[in-house]
Amino acid sequence: MAENKPTYYITTPIYYPSGKLHIGNSYTTVACDAEARFRRMSGYDVFFLTGTDEHGLKIEQKAEKLGLDPQTYVDQMAAGIKELWKKLEITNDKFIRTTDDYHEAAVQKIFQQLLDQGDIYKGEYVGWYSVDDEEYFTESQLAEVYRDDQGQVIGGKAPSGHEVELVKEESYFFKMSKYADWLMDYYQAHPDFIQPSSRMNEMINNFLKPGLEDLAVTRTSFNWGVKVPNDPKHVVYVWIDALSNYITALGYGSDDDSLYQKYWPADVHMVGKEIVRFHTIYWPIMLHALGLPLPKHIIGHGWLTMKDGKMSKSKGNVIYPETLIERYGLDATRYYLLRAMPFGNDGIFSPEDFVDKVNYDLANDLGNLLNRTVAMVNKYQGGQLVATNDATTDFDADLKATFEEVLANYRTLMADTHFADALAEVWKFVSRANKYIDETEPWVLAKDESQAAVLSDVMTNLAKSLRVIAALIQPVMPNAPREILNQLGLAETTLTLNDLSFDDFPATAQVVAKGTPIFPRLDVPAEVKFIKSQMTANTKQKGRKAMEEAKQQAQEVESTGKKAIRIDAFDKVELKVAQIKAVDHVEGADKLLKFQLDDGTAEGRQILSGIAQWYPQPEALVGKKVVIVANLKPRKMRGELSQGMLLSAEHDGKVELVTLPDTDVMVPGAGVE
Repeated sequence: MAENKPTYYITTPIYYPSGKLHIGNSYTTVACDAEARFRRMSGYDVFFLTGTDEHGLKIEQKAEKLGLDPQTYVDQMAAGIKELWKKLEITNDKFIRTTDDYHEAAVQKIFQQLLDQGDIYKGEYVGWYSVDDEEYFTESQLAEVYRDDQGQVIGGKAPSGHEVELVKEESYFFKMSKYADWLMDYYQAHPDFIQPSSRMNEMINNFLKPGLEDLAVTRTSFNWGVKVPNDPKHVVYVWIDALSNYITALGYGSDDDSLYQKYWPADVHMVGKEIVRFHTIYWPIMLHALGLPLPKHIIGHGWLTMKDGKMSKSKGNVIYPETLIERYGLDATRYYLLRAMPFGNDGIFSPEDFVDKVNYDLANDLGNLLNRTVAMVNKYQGGQLVATNDATTDFDADLKATFEEVLANYRTLMADTHFADALAEVWKFVSRANKYIDETEPWVLAKDESQAAVLSDVMTNLAKSLRVIAALIQPVMPNAPREILNQLGLAETTLTLNDLSFDDFPATAQVVAKGTPIFPRLDVPAEVKFIKSQMTANTKQKGRKAMEEAKQQAQEVESTGKKAIRIDAFDKVELKVAQIKAVDHVEGADKLLKFQLDDGTAEGRQILSGIAQWYPQPEALVGKKVVIVANLKPRKMRGELSQGMLLSAEHDGKVELVTLPDTDVMVPGAGVE
């Protein structure tokens, strides 16, 4: 009969394939992999899910810019992410893509059910939207706002720093407000639902208490996504499409939902802190509305940042995991990622800290413990380990007691995904084993034949220590444990954690190999310089790409003899008709005129233009219809806000505004194509 193991289901967020993943992005997957390995070694039947979120406007725009159809683009990006996970030796059981047919079909069923039961309704959305974040924001959520002279908000920045734009479109809405009280009650009844607890406080204070608004869950301004059944001009937006992956990957909504029946609800959704709101507010409400159980825990970890702030390609402070793996090995890379991130808080990456952790933790502490033990067994015992237990030292009991304490703490910390703290516990025992060498002084025992049994037991205790250390680090470092066991002559040993015992050691003699250091010590200045050079190289690569684009544009200029731009650049310019309502000189600025314009919106707009010398009687322009660039970022000039640009013609040193005829077509707000 098959063993009846407890199940454990853990997920990463599904990654948005808009660019190459750096070590900050990779942390979540390495962390989930460590937890999955720990659970398997502890006797669980584990299902570990990761994947890619492949729909949306940003993907559509990325693909178009590269001259690719969206499916080809996401196919290439998903292949690259899978290759990265292979290099990091991620042991996921499934990789879901939101372009998978079964997922899209299940999303349509979920949407239709929510629509049929009245949880989704059609309306019109008006609000601030960030393309880069694929996220809507209320005015109060914006990190920065731009206002006109009347104090009306005309633009701004999302908390991420990305620009937002005002979106008005027909949309389907999910009745989030209907479930706000239920969610608050659920939080109170399940205080460990969101971890760390500070994240729950953020959700309550920032979103639930101010009042939960209904959520727009479709878009009509792009096509790349799952179409709404019976209303295909609407695309199901990320909230339903992406979040549903956690159940569709298990077969929910398909003919075979056996995996769903076995593994749901998830034990852990692990996500970065920037997407906690979606997973702890939208997702629980969706599941509750569908009548489904909620995940047991949602963990919102911090960011792996740089000294100068968040890791960002635009800042040129990015380091990629492939760089570290190729230079320092997989185990050093994975160890650093999990040791550098305190639970719930941000970690800070620096080349100096990375090199120090490799040198001190891995080379000096663990590597040196293995090297000294192997060397002494070969020197004093002819390479033979024998578990006699005929003699003991005064220090044996403390060594074993330290291990038992570390093991208990380690199990608790790993079960709670406190990886940095769990590794700190392991290194307490590594340090204790190194101290044991200094206490027992094998080099002294070797000089006294009457102490041969004691020496043998000391060597065996060191081997036992290394064996249990290998077990404890195996969820984090896949390769070092195997090498440790090989050097100790324990290559056939299977490591587990549910019944790990210090004294579970072969009674027969083990032949210890003369191994090489598994973590060679690094030259600090040289390696710090190397890592910094790789970060600089990433910046230069970005710069080279920009230069190549500029060069291509310059070639187009040369071939046409004109100031050419690419069509994708022109498409970003929004030209509109506006009518001049008033115009005045700007105080203290001889060249500037201040135009008040009717641009078809209720609030209108103000634009400053340096054309005063050509219009000595600017009031004569009132009533004229002009062309404006409507989507320029507002800026201040002489203390006045300018919200765009007026089109004008220049010839023989003279400038004249481009004016339009007064027709039924040329109305304020009309687009200029």
